[in-house]
Amino acid sequence: MEEEFQKKFAGLLSDYTQLLLGQQNKAIQTKVEIWMLYSHMAKSMPSLVKHWNQEFPEGKQEMMNIIAEIKKINEKQKQNK
Repeated sequence: MEEEFQKKFAGLLSDYTQLLLGQQNKAIQTKVEIWMLYSHMAKSMPSLVKHWNQEFPEGKQEMMNIIAEIKKINEKQKQNK
């Protein structure tokens, strides 16, 4: 993959995080990346995600914590507009 593309895509992800949550830093951006991938996988291959959730309940719990955190920040961001 070209370095130029990676830079442009990183900018897109940064902008997405900023617009979604009203803030952007490396830690929250990583959580947004994980959330987006998990959400996509859950929709496109629900059986795989269900299996993973059963196999790794602590991972599922961490994912639920990430989702709750993103939702909370997003709702707070919407109220401040």
